[in-house]
Amino acid sequence: MDRQRIAVPLLTLSTAGLLTWQASEGFTDHAVIPTKGDVPTIGHGSTRYEDGRPVRMGDTITRERAAVLARNLMTADERRFAASLPGVKLYPEEFDIYMNFTGQFGITNWRASSMRRDLIAGDYVGACNALLLYKFSAKYDCSTKINGEPNKRCYGVWTRQQERNRKCLEAQ
Repeated sequence: MDRQRIAVPLLTLSTAGLLTWQASEGFTDHAVIPTKGDVPTIGHGSTRYEDGRPVRMGDTITRERAAVLARNLMTADERRFAASLPGVKLYPEEFDIYMNFTGQFGITNWRASSMRRDLIAGDYVGACNALLLYKFSAKYDCSTKINGEPNKRCYGVWTRQQERNRKCLEAQ
């Protein structure tokens, strides 16, 4: 049986996709700056609250509230994400991968991304490979190794992009 891509507005982030994102982000019960040059983050990588207020240093959160906040922000991002891809169809796995990207880098970066342009053009493999272009944090190349070792500043940003790329290509 041939798999069929589904119109993006009909898709939602799967439970597995949300749990993967939460695991990738980890959990912190207080606001932190995750990488040099980043903004305050709390819970499972949230940089803002549902009402748009930014997370501020000194804010705290429970694990339960963090899970609710993450889901609520992802639900809002799903609508914006779908609106950014008129006429595009994706496999559910692709949707989860690009929503994971959006959860980390934000909807504004998604809208300006080469992945979005490639998907609109129907270049699904190109969109997968474009994930590897997003390896910077505060203009620092997170793929950088120092003395042959992964940098301690943001190497996780790079490994996360590599994992997204791998999963995306497997979905093709």
